[in-house]
Amino acid sequence: MNLDPGWLLLLSISLEVWSVPLDRNATPQEAQPPQEVKQEDNVDTGLYYDRYLREVIEVLETDPHFREKLQTADTEDIKNGRLSKELDLVGHHVRTRLDELKRQEVSRLRMLLKAKLDSTNTQSLQMDHASLLKQFEHLDPHNQNTFEAKDLELLISTATKDLENYDAERHDEFKRYEMLKEHERREYLKGLDQEKREKEEKRMEELKEKHRKHPKVNAPGSVAQLREVWEETDGLDPTEFNPKTFFKLHDTNGDGVLDEQELEALFAKELEKVYDPKNEEDDMMEMEEERLRMREHVMKNVDMNQDRLVSLEEFLKSTDKKEFNSPKEWDTLDDTKPVFTEAELQRFEAELRTKEEELGRRAESLRQEQDLLKERGQGPGSPETRVPTGSTRDVSEEGRNRQWRGSLLRVLTENYSSTKRCRKLEDQGAKAPVEQEVQRGPQ
Repeated sequence: MNLDPGWLLLLSISLEVWSVPLDRNATPQEAQPPQEVKQEDNVDTGLYYDRYLREVIEVLETDPHFREKLQTADTEDIKNGRLSKELDLVGHHVRTRLDELKRQEVSRLRMLLKAKLDSTNTQSLQMDHASLLKQFEHLDPHNQNTFEAKDLELLISTATKDLENYDAERHDEFKRYEMLKEHERREYLKGLDQEKREKEEKRMEELKEKHRKHPKVNAPGSVAQLREVWEETDGLDPTEFNPKTFFKLHDTNGDGVLDEQELEALFAKELEKVYDPKNEEDDMMEMEEERLRMREHVMKNVDMNQDRLVSLEEFLKSTDKKEFNSPKEWDTLDDTKPVFTEAELQRFEAELRTKEEELGRRAESLRQEQDLLKERGQGPGSPETRVPTGSTRDVSEEGRNRQWRGSLLRVLTENYSSTKRCRKLEDQGAKAPVEQEVQRGPQ
């Protein structure tokens, strides 16, 4: 599909599409005093510049002129950069805040680049920051102090390109997660004697069978699935199901469309039939993959213009389709073919061995360096190198020792969740995963 979600992200954030839960216990007859709605943490886009993107949009929408232009702009205006030219007309305080945000982002990227160089033991006293920053496509590296129209244009175009492949990347990360899980299972069984292995294999098979025994899962977006939400979530009479009323009930922010988060909220009842966090046999990572599959299924059948939004017109048209009234039962992950082949698993395990060997070599090299320092009386605990409280003396060797400690599986697993990876970079700024972020730029 040719999707253009970058402009959608701008529209959705600027029009405040963050979902607000419905208060089912509110009394409609009583007048409620107006209250400022506190926005919850938004669903992370998975982009390594997610925070910067959101903050830029939040600042822009405080300007009445730009907000008005954004609300009336069509897709082409946003995609071809015409909207970026409106930046020249925003207020001075907005431009000042945007300049500050860009300087903060440049500073963050410099820190990430330095962390990458440190992790590869590459020393460069004369780093060309402008050249290195070209690896990041969401801002203009030649102007590092002010936010200009080109920055907004680059931010839109880069987000559009990155988000187009975001769902595919999530599927790929899930596949790697499943391969890692199967690899760990096999390694665990190899370490057992025959009697214990047979007993454990039997227990695992029983857990799988227990997981498979769940109630019928309705196809997402079908009349049966929506009626179930209407009755059990909305507390309404199933015989009085009305698609138009249903749409308005679940357009929780009242913007006239169902976005991806509002759609995914509709699948909670179906997912609860299959997954329970209290059950050993139910994997919550698999539940999130199931949620993504359900949303993609609905979008494919309902979102006719492929803008990743479901309008009321599109929703009502979908209720006239045969698939809506006579759907097949939904095939869960257990009913579909395996997400990976044996050949893919073997390649993945070879990759694990290669990374494990590399980590082993690094650990041995660091151990030898540490032993050499101790022999010279310059170890981390010696008087010559002990760092006084408040000292700014470099202790990078000790830091690198800590950096490479830990199991291979922990390091790998941290890289399989894009959201966790981006937040870790945002919070800590320096670790080996930064190398992946740098590689996202043009080669």
